[in-house]
Amino acid sequence: MVENTNMPSSTRLLKVKDRIRFACQAAGRDPAEVQLIAVSKTQSVEAIEPVYDAGQRHFGENYVQELRDKGDSFVARTVNDITWHFIGRIQSNKIKHIAAYASYVHAVEKLSHAQALAKHARGPIKIFVSVNIAKEESKGGVAPEDVLERCAEFDAIENLELCGLMCMPPRSTDPEHSAPYFEEMAALASAGRDRGMALTELSMGMSHDFQVAIRYGATWIRVGSAIFGARPALPNQS
Repeated sequence: MVENTNMPSSTRLLKVKDRIRFACQAAGRDPAEVQLIAVSKTQSVEAIEPVYDAGQRHFGENYVQELRDKGDSFVARTVNDITWHFIGRIQSNKIKHIAAYASYVHAVEKLSHAQALAKHARGPIKIFVSVNIAKEESKGGVAPEDVLERCAEFDAIENLELCGLMCMPPRSTDPEHSAPYFEEMAALASAGRDRGMALTELSMGMSHDFQVAIRYGATWIRVGSAIFGARPALPNQS
């Protein structure tokens, strides 16, 4: 869902927060349990500023160069209270930069990547295991049947905090099509907790389906277009 493009991003942010609150009420949940990540990939620093000024503090980036450049830009502006989330696919040669700027990494799937994040992290870094919940060949992530074994491997790595699971269901015009995938994610996290792993967080739900994700226990939702509007293309990002 993309809001009116003539509407200021700060107003769209407030509308998203209203939708979060209503979804939580419908699900019998406390809105404080759900954290919003404003997905700012390909958005300029100038586009992010009004959203920050409206109170948003968690921002998500898909590209390492943007994560680094925006992080440095805000620090240069003496803004030090943004929490950056890296939500893109991980490349081995970019990991040291991810670890330097991101407090949360949402798409960890390989043991080697987890070990490298721990090596370069300045302090304990929070990670989500990426789950290919629909087993789509076009997407990365761990197959659902292998997720808990992979979580156990990550859980043993010092300087990493395994906090939960992340997914991106197949895109559909009907947000309810995401429901069975979100339900399966919740079951996987519950099974992990039964094994003693602290899988308390679920990163799932985007602009078009986050209200459904909240129904199934999402604790972090990743919303871009409903806040910023149409996303400008930036070539040669990685």
